[in-house]
Amino acid sequence: MSNNKDYVHPYIPNSVPEVKAKMLEVIGVKDIEELYDDIPDNLRFKGELNLPEALPSEFSLKKHVESILSKNKTCQEYTSFLGGSCWPHYIPAICDEINQRSEFLTAYAGEPYEDHGRFQALFEYESLMAELLDLDVVNVPTYDWCQAVSTSMRMAERITRRGEVLVVDTVAPDRLLAIRNYCKPTVKVALVKHSPETGLIDLDDLKKKMSGDIAGVYIENPSFLGFIETQGQEVADIAHKNGALSIVGVDPGTLGVIAPPSHYGADITCGDIQPLGIRMNYGGALAGFIATRDEEKFVMEYPSRLFGISKTAVDGEWGFGDVAYDRTSFGVREKGKEFIGTGTALWGITAAVYLSLMGPRGMKDLGKHIMQKSQYAIKKLSQIKGVKTPRFQSVHFKDFVVDFNDTPKPVSEINRFLLDKGIFGGRDLSRDFPELGQSALYCVTEVHSQDDIDTLVEVLNEYL
Repeated sequence: MSNNKDYVHPYIPNSVPEVKAKMLEVIGVKDIEELYDDIPDNLRFKGELNLPEALPSEFSLKKHVESILSKNKTCQEYTSFLGGSCWPHYIPAICDEINQRSEFLTAYAGEPYEDHGRFQALFEYESLMAELLDLDVVNVPTYDWCQAVSTSMRMAERITRRGEVLVVDTVAPDRLLAIRNYCKPTVKVALVKHSPETGLIDLDDLKKKMSGDIAGVYIENPSFLGFIETQGQEVADIAHKNGALSIVGVDPGTLGVIAPPSHYGADITCGDIQPLGIRMNYGGALAGFIATRDEEKFVMEYPSRLFGISKTAVDGEWGFGDVAYDRTSFGVREKGKEFIGTGTALWGITAAVYLSLMGPRGMKDLGKHIMQKSQYAIKKLSQIKGVKTPRFQSVHFKDFVVDFNDTPKPVSEINRFLLDKGIFGGRDLSRDFPELGQSALYCVTEVHSQDDIDTLVEVLNEYL
């Protein structure tokens, strides 16, 4: 950046010297440095930042930025076996077509009388998700699964008036960090062990840690590590016996082939709608959901907006609007249970388009397709010398752990080799789950062809 005080920056407002001088005059300051007098001198940077010269030409700037962006590698160029809560799925063209329409893409904080269609679209999203989850109430999407589960725990704390939650220790590491941060200091978070053989929650450890202070028990199904938790009803029974709520995090893309959490005792179901027609976009677009039964004790503890349908003053006409608006921070501000700001409603509308397109049969076919492909990948990978998969003796959906401990290479080196071959390998678990040693979390969905899987196996065979 040029040090010339008379330099006019084409992309920085009010950089014309005369304009800056007039602004300083109006606020009664002789030099811009006076605005920083409150910062202690020893904390102020001395010297010049090591920055390149400015690019005054729009053409030069565009060329420079494009050269940086060209370094990115996408899943269109590479085959990706990365999963772990943000998965590669096929996105029907109609999802992008609808969510880019101006009435949805640019709509923000409108009301029914001025914003025709958006409230109805979100009501339809809630209705479709409620059918998929077999529950009554679904909220307008939160930021992501992390916020959805954290809010679910805060809801459980307010409902039960208890101050602790139990979380299975196979939870996604980033979600656990968010949970601890979001719940502090109101809710204490404790972990429950899993079985080293099956990965399933250790019911004995759960029973041991239950007490009159527990507000809720949280499990994920499928788990972050990919296996299906078959003890959901037992977990719910233990929680309910002790006066706590059962909270289950779920991938909605599984619900065409796996029973929803409401069928095995879950009081609050949460998760992320990213698998429902939403692109990964370098780690997210993500959008969390929360769902419960239509009971006042649950509904009144949702901090986020809920849209319903009701008769209007015009005979035979129906309208869409907020349900119990006063319970939100929009209605009561500082007295709100939690603060809710900008949501991810656009992704809710996208998910509604996807679910409408798929229908019950489509979701069933999708689930079967993913399970068949992932089982094929597991079978082929397990035939590589030194490779063990799945690491856990359980049924898996699309994610599964591949154990490389008996091979001569660490996961980090394996992934570098795969990258050179145009493949994103599985997520390295050695830091987050050190007890698994050199293991990686792989993901297979409907977008992976048999050739993709066979190529992965061939390349790994070559390297190992």
